[in-house]
Amino acid sequence: MTAQTRADLPGAQRVVVKVGSSSIGGEGAHRIDTIVDALAAASARGTEIVLVSSGAIATALPLLDLAGRPNDLATQQAAAAVGQNVLMWRYQTALDRHGLLAGQVLLTAGDLENPTHRSNARRAMERLLGLRILPIVNENDTVATHEIRFGDNDRLAALVAQLIGADGLVLLSDISCLYTRPPGEPGARAITHVEFGDDLSGYEFGTVVVNSVGTGGAATKVSAARLAAASGVGVLVTSADLVAEALGGEEIGTWFAPNPDAAPTLTGPVGTVSPADKLVR
Repeated sequence: MTAQTRADLPGAQRVVVKVGSSSIGGEGAHRIDTIVDALAAASARGTEIVLVSSGAIATALPLLDLAGRPNDLATQQAAAAVGQNVLMWRYQTALDRHGLLAGQVLLTAGDLENPTHRSNARRAMERLLGLRILPIVNENDTVATHEIRFGDNDRLAALVAQLIGADGLVLLSDISCLYTRPPGEPGARAITHVEFGDDLSGYEFGTVVVNSVGTGGAATKVSAARLAAASGVGVLVTSADLVAEALGGEEIGTWFAPNPDAAPTLTGPVGTVSPADKLVR
């Protein structure tokens, strides 16, 4: 059943969790253990978890002696190839403590626009979940181009949540919740709840941030949260350090209530077209 409030997340059947490069790259690599511990606890409660994780390029930077995110596409692709391998190794090392396995799923924007590729991706993730394996999804940066990309993994996470009929989506950030303007500015107020259809045009979420490790920012999370909420998926935006509290249903972060009139997404055998499929084609 779709999570209508934060408190419903612990009992949700299926939840997508997204973490960004800035949370787990460089000195933040220790958070992988924190995140995996929280995902394992949720899995033990009976919740099926899909993790959407950025961080491939960020993970590769120190290994390739790069001072920052490369600007040219070929080096980005090479860094992603190296970093994705190491990133998965770090996740699996953390999962070993819980006796869990990870399964890598790399997608491009074209995959979710092609009906056959969509069905194949959904079938693979459904089977991984059925085998009690944690799907770890990332954009396939080694083949993606500047012209055909998701733009950021917040959007990818929202589309994955639609694809698999998730009951909830947790977008992990560097701050505990969203604010009406950048939190360092005077007058910034925390946003704790966004009803479906609320007008957010008066708030200043800024533009997409491109930093030394990745892309993203508050604006991309708002956009992704509204996309998922429109298809009937409740969304929580909070800090990566609070992932256990988020999945535990505590009153933290910014909650985007789901569209009460959204048609239910089918998560049965692949081959049928779900409302979510129709939404993003």
